[in-house]
Amino acid sequence: MRQKKKIVILSGGFSEEKEVSKVSAYEIEKALKTKNFETTLIDPSDFDSYCEMISKIKEIDPFIVFNGLHGAEGENGRIQSLLSLNKILYTGSDYKASAISMDKYLSGILADSIGIPIPNRLIINKQNSFSKKNIIEEIGFPMVIKPNDSGSSVGITFINASRNISDSIKLAFKYSNAVICENYIKGRELTVAILDDKPLPVVEIKPINGWYDYTNKYSKGHTDYEVPAELSEKETLSIQEYAINIFKFLGCKVYARVDFRYDSKTFYFLEVNTLPGMTPLSLTPMAAREDGYEFDELLLKIIECSLKR
Repeated sequence: MRQKKKIVILSGGFSEEKEVSKVSAYEIEKALKTKNFETTLIDPSDFDSYCEMISKIKEIDPFIVFNGLHGAEGENGRIQSLLSLNKILYTGSDYKASAISMDKYLSGILADSIGIPIPNRLIINKQNSFSKKNIIEEIGFPMVIKPNDSGSSVGITFINASRNISDSIKLAFKYSNAVICENYIKGRELTVAILDDKPLPVVEIKPINGWYDYTNKYSKGHTDYEVPAELSEKETLSIQEYAINIFKFLGCKVYARVDFRYDSKTFYFLEVNTLPGMTPLSLTPMAAREDGYEFDELLLKIIECSLKR
């Protein structure tokens, strides 16, 4: 009888996105089991140290680790560097691209440097004082205040009045040591997933009420999605070109998702997600399905490309 291939799926972790990660990991495990893999879920928070976790992975001896973590150490390059140092193969981008992509301000600077538009923005560190007057003069209203290196829309505030700035910055600092204040781009929310260096169909995100916050992201029936987004051929090619260019420029590999705002004239780059969600409501599987990949086929493609990375 042919022996099953062993695969470790990282799940949970320490970030504010840990519950979402557990859902992603559950869906990944369920699909891979149908493909005759011997799966083991591993949660970094179950171990006293990363060394202990690495020892456990080595004991299992998988042919690859599927990184199902989101945010924090799972997406900022720390886990990737540990796995690389221990010569353990894993899915997705390497530690350097992960770290750069997780830093929204830095990735925005890099996008701007290659001609990809970004919203007007500034960054505040915990060590530095800030002036509400200066923020208003530089950014104006409406404004978005958000953590620099967090995901799932946690800690984000949309504001129209100066009285809310201090409280919004205080909230964002709960999730990051740096906070971005940026001009809110009125218009459409669009995202482009990349798989094997190719852009997938564009997805438009349409929350039924409010904006695409944590609840609207992960609650069924709270958001409508249009795949492919209703764009002209020229618009589609333009946003896909921006997405693949920043993906490659940051050194990303295998797969990722690139988010934009569109005001009907300009596509504004927001961020790169190097470990996009794999839940039933996640955008990357949605785009992949439109391109002909069922969920299990998407996972197999990610594994195949990661082994060649």
